[in-house]
Amino acid sequence: MSFEQVCAAYGARADDYIEAVGRIDHVATADLTAVTSWARSIDGLILDVGCGPGQWTAHLAGLGLDVAGLDPTPQFVDRARAAHPGLTFWVGRAEQLGVVDSSVGGILAWYSLIHLQPELIGQALTECARVLRPGGGLALGFFTGADLAPFDHAVTTAHFWPVDLLCAEVTAAGFVVTHTESRTDRPGRTHALILALRTDDPH
Repeated sequence: MSFEQVCAAYGARADDYIEAVGRIDHVATADLTAVTSWARSIDGLILDVGCGPGQWTAHLAGLGLDVAGLDPTPQFVDRARAAHPGLTFWVGRAEQLGVVDSSVGGILAWYSLIHLQPELIGQALTECARVLRPGGGLALGFFTGADLAPFDHAVTTAHFWPVDLLCAEVTAAGFVVTHTESRTDRPGRTHALILALRTDDPH
């Protein structure tokens, strides 16, 4: 699926997505705990990359953290702005974040890179490294499996990533991986988390 096709698929089903998984109370307790703990450790602005309707952005802002959201789907950005008028959202994508070098404290990419073609994942991760300050944090949520393989996601084609393989991509982009975990407490798919820190020189 092309970038444009993915955006169109989410735009067409924006209301269905929000109803099914687009609120913070849809988030599994373990995920909420993990991301909240990570976010509290971040010094500076957190970018919620692929923010959807803004549920994570609003949750983190409610904790008193400095956070902004971006998403490539205009319908999601419109809904995020309407639901959370005091927060900052813009249309953008992981490969082109639209902020200056070394200006961000943390990046949350929560299941927002799963639709990227595998050969493009490095571009997105390198862009994340560009905007993060040295020592800045990256948190990735994704679906994992034994093999890198596409699957029929509810909206459009996504990919399972083996944890070790995605860790290698993260490292190559200029990060040190500090934590990984995977969970099978939700039926059908295994979910995974990678936490990493930007090195002093990502290139």
